[in-house]
Amino acid sequence: MKKVIASVGLVALSASGVQAALDPGTTADTSKPWSVSATLRGFYDDNVQCVPDNTTLSGASRGSPGYEISPMIMVNLPLEQTTLTLGYVYSFKYYENKPYGSADYYDQSHDFNVSLSHYFSERYQINVRDSFVIGQEPDLLRAGNTYTTFQRISGNNLRNYGSINFEAQITPKLGAELGYANTFWSFADDKIQQVSSDGSFYASRAGLMDDLDHMIHLDGRWQIQPQTIGILGYQLRIVDYTAGQPIGGNLLTPSSLIMSDIRDSTMHYGYLGVDHNFSPDLTGSARVGARYNTYPNQSSQDDVSPYGQASLKYTYGPESYVQGGLSYDYSQSDMFSYTSGADNVTLNGQAGSVFAVLRHRITPKLYGGLTAQFQDTTYYGGTYNNKNDLYYLLGLNVEYRFTHNFSAQAGYNYDYVDSNIPGRSYDRNRVYVGVTANY
Repeated sequence: MKKVIASVGLVALSASGVQAALDPGTTADTSKPWSVSATLRGFYDDNVQCVPDNTTLSGASRGSPGYEISPMIMVNLPLEQTTLTLGYVYSFKYYENKPYGSADYYDQSHDFNVSLSHYFSERYQINVRDSFVIGQEPDLLRAGNTYTTFQRISGNNLRNYGSINFEAQITPKLGAELGYANTFWSFADDKIQQVSSDGSFYASRAGLMDDLDHMIHLDGRWQIQPQTIGILGYQLRIVDYTAGQPIGGNLLTPSSLIMSDIRDSTMHYGYLGVDHNFSPDLTGSARVGARYNTYPNQSSQDDVSPYGQASLKYTYGPESYVQGGLSYDYSQSDMFSYTSGADNVTLNGQAGSVFAVLRHRITPKLYGGLTAQFQDTTYYGGTYNNKNDLYYLLGLNVEYRFTHNFSAQAGYNYDYVDSNIPGRSYDRNRVYVGVTANY
C-alpha cells in the first residue's frame, strides 16, 4: 500500500551495507521469496591484527594468506500491507599464519538481520529493524557509518543494533515520526592485565567499550513542496557503560580506581532538517543542529557540541548508483586517559565522517564497485584531549556474472590510520579472489 506522502528518510550505510558494497558476493537476490548462496575465496592480509607501524612481533607474522567460506540465506516475504525480510551470513576465515595475540588460526563471524515494515493505513506505518553480529572486524562491529574502533579484535565480540519507528501523516501537510533505537556492545576481552606488582594495569576492551546506547527521537515533518519535507526534531541519547570494571587508577589503592561508568553520558539533540526528492533517481537528506552532553558521574566536563548529517543518492543507470554522505556526532572510543586523578578523563570521541559508494554495471555481466571513507575522531578529555585519529578506507572490487547463479569476484581493501597518539598509526592491505554460487 502506498503512502500519501513520500518520504526520503536518512540514507545511512550500515556495517552490512558497506560490506556488501565492498564485497559484491554478499548481495542477495530479493526478486524471489528466498535465496541461498555460498562464497569461497582466497585472500592475503598484510596486517591481520592492525598492528601499529614499526612494531616488532616476537615469533609472529604480521600478515597471512588464507581462505574464507561464507554461506548466506535470505527470506523475503512481501504481503499486502507487511514486508518481512530475514537474513543470515556466516563466515569462516582460516589464516595460514595465526594472528598475533589470537588463540586460533581462524575467525568465525555471524551476521543476523531482520526487517519488518507494516502499513496500518495510507497514513500510518511502522518499521522495525534488528542487526546482530558476532565478529572481529571493525566494519562488522560498528553501528552506522562511524567507527568506534579501528582495530580487528580477536574473539566472539557482540554488537546488536535494533530500531523501531512509527510514522504518522496527521494532515496532508503535517506528519510526525517517533522512534527508539538501541545499540549493545560486548567484547570478549574482559580481563584486566596487571602490568607489575606496583598496581598499574591495562584496562580490558570490555571495560572501555561495553555499553548500552539508547536513542529516542521525535520529528515533526512539514510538507513544504510536493517533493520537499522540512523537519524539526529532538533526540534523547543515553549511553551506559556496563562492564563495572576499573579503567584507571591503581589496583593497590582501591580509592584511586576509576570505573568504566565514569564515561556514562546523557545527550540532548535539537536539529532542523530537510528531505528532498530532486527527481525519481536523485534523493537527498540533511540534519543540522547541536548536542548538549552531560556526564552524570563526571559533571565537571559537561559540554555542547555541533551535530549534523547529510546524504545523497543518485541512481544513474540499471544496477548503477552513487551514494555519499557526511556526519558529525558523539562516538564511543577505545581510548582512555586521565589527569589529576579522576578530575579530567577521556570521555568520548567527536567523529566527523565522509563516505562515498559507487556501484556500476560496466557490461550486462561485469560490475565494478568503489567505497571510500574518511573519518577524523578527536578525543575529549584526559591527556588525549584534542588529539585525533585520521582513518582512511578504500575498497575496490569487480564482479563477473557468468550466469544468474554463478559469479566470480576480485577486490582490494586499504585501511590507514594516521594518529598523533604514539603507537596507534598503521596501514593494512587486503586482496581477495573468489567465486559465489546462488540459488
